[in-house]
Amino acid sequence: MGVIAPNPTSRTSPLASRTSPLALRLSPLALRLSHFASRLSPLASRLYPPTPPVLASPAVPNVYQFKDFEGSSHRILIGLVRRFAQRRGTLLDLGASGGELAGSLREAFDRRIGFEFDVDRIGALHHALDSAVIADLERVSVLPSNVDAIVLADVLEHLRNPGLILTSVRKSLKPDGYLFVSVPNIANITTRLGLLFGIFRYRDRGILDSTHLRFYTSHTIRQEIERAGFDILLTRGSAIPVRLITGSLVPEAMLRASEWLLIRVTQLWKALLAYQIIVVARRKE
Repeated sequence: MGVIAPNPTSRTSPLASRTSPLALRLSPLALRLSHFASRLSPLASRLYPPTPPVLASPAVPNVYQFKDFEGSSHRILIGLVRRFAQRRGTLLDLGASGGELAGSLREAFDRRIGFEFDVDRIGALHHALDSAVIADLERVSVLPSNVDAIVLADVLEHLRNPGLILTSVRKSLKPDGYLFVSVPNIANITTRLGLLFGIFRYRDRGILDSTHLRFYTSHTIRQEIERAGFDILLTRGSAIPVRLITGSLVPEAMLRASEWLLIRVTQLWKALLAYQIIVVARRKE
């Protein structure tokens, strides 16, 4: 929408020519906000660079990588699975990618099963897990039964109807089994800053991944899981993965120090700072 310029021939009201005391007080504040926005603009551009248009494809390429560093969602998930599911049994990883997460829990379970959409991952899955199934979770109605722990890491946001798979998960779990979920946090500060500058660009991966069909906050992912018949036991937040953003530009010592600080601050203000929300839940009886 264009800006409508005032008509120079029109008469100006005497009231319009006066500057109110409130406007005088707000003027310095407006200047400070403008200066602040100009300093944040390069950061917003770096966090949300332009991306080429996404072409429709019957198969979604697997662009995710296993994030095994301090404060990452995968490191947190592995720790929580070991903490809650301590009696071995069967682990079911839905959306297993190459089996890296479940493979890291080899010593914790007697049997590890992975479901994955990408057929190219079948070799890695058979190497890392005891059993592997190539399937579209949107079309799976029955899962293995009497499972002790089920992981849905970065999966629900890709589904048209997440409630259906959560219902199947509830039936698959033992009465005392555990569900472990991670989803991106759309209310993360980076997304909020982008919206402040009118930026909402889909990307190849991350919170605004172009294949995401659902967006969750800390509150709404809890609602989604509770509606499917689960009790929430614990909610955690992963820190912004600064090492994936900065690459090799920042020295390792400085990177570790920033990660240490981010991890602790994120737990104090998950709704704003968490990059991903991690939830541990149990069947509601």
